[in-house]
Amino acid sequence: MTADEDATDEDAVGEETDGAEAELTHVDETGDVQMVDVGSKPDSHRRAVARGTIHLTESTVGAIRDDEIGKGDVLATARVGAVQAVKHTWETIPMCHQIPITNVDTDFDVSVDAVQLTVTVETTGKTGCEMEALEGVTTGLNVVWDMVKAAEKTADGQYPETRITDVEVLTKEKRRAENTA
Repeated sequence: MTADEDATDEDAVGEETDGAEAELTHVDETGDVQMVDVGSKPDSHRRAVARGTIHLTESTVGAIRDDEIGKGDVLATARVGAVQAVKHTWETIPMCHQIPITNVDTDFDVSVDAVQLTVTVETTGKTGCEMEALEGVTTGLNVVWDMVKAAEKTADGQYPETRITDVEVLTKEKRRAENTA
């Protein structure tokens, strides 16, 4: 199991684990942190979908919709940030493998007082991509916050209504890559 997989994936001997009895795989027998060797695992097509929400004032959401935020197009900038974060997850999360990203999709749902971001990541490789999807969501939402902070903060520089919530992995899929040789 790697930082990119949860306890429902097959462990090193091919048995399913339930997470409660899972062996720690990122530490050696002396307790030192180590990266798990996934070299012998077969390639699989993998897909993960994550989602999160940033809550904002209604006036800020209106300004996002009307493209009236002084820093520029909030959602376009957040989309770029989310994709960049997906591609660089291995650099920010210890023990996370660098994986070949084959697709990233970002979807924004703008409501009256919030922006919800869903990030879908796909790869073909030896380890999952849910950490990349989560990294895309959190960075994308942080970019939204950065872009709108002048509109959101109060006279004393606080953000009483601004918050990021409900960050979660919605789905995680894995299917064995077909042998094309």
